[in-house]
Amino acid sequence: MKIVVGLGNFGDEYAYTFHNMGFLAVDCLSDRLSIRLKTKECASLTGVGSYRGEKLVLCKPLTYMNLSGQAVKELMARYKAASTDVIVLFDDIDLPRGAIRVRANGSGGTHNGMRNVVAVCGTEAIPRVRIGIGRPPEHMPLADYVLGEVPRAEREELAAAIEKACDEVEKLLQAK
Repeated sequence: MKIVVGLGNFGDEYAYTFHNMGFLAVDCLSDRLSIRLKTKECASLTGVGSYRGEKLVLCKPLTYMNLSGQAVKELMARYKAASTDVIVLFDDIDLPRGAIRVRANGSGGTHNGMRNVVAVCGTEAIPRVRIGIGRPPEHMPLADYVLGEVPRAEREELAAAIEKACDEVEKLLQAK
């Protein structure tokens, strides 16, 4: 049993923003693995399928980004999964745009959604795949940057990063 959670914000206005890289990555995995996200449970939109014979739940929390831990904790309880059976995907301003970093555990860093996941679940032992979005331009407020639409000229680069992030998730699923 594995659970893959993408952090993001619901709503058309957030569909292709820097802060929605986790949602976009789960959508990519959904397409790759033919797992439709169609069920509302545990404060999330989920899809259940399998990967190499093991049950796999893909998830997009329906909570506000900064309250994502509630959804993760509910999913872990519902599916009787350990924190190490969860993989969280999210954007990271501390990584250069397009860079991917995989960690088996650690703090939530500067990402409020991941910080909430760690706090609510009570453990740093949650594997994660971080998708670099880089820092905002000088004098631009962080919230405006992460919630702003990704410029069309930059979407191809970020789409490639999302594909790489999904590759890393598949490696983690194979390793477990």
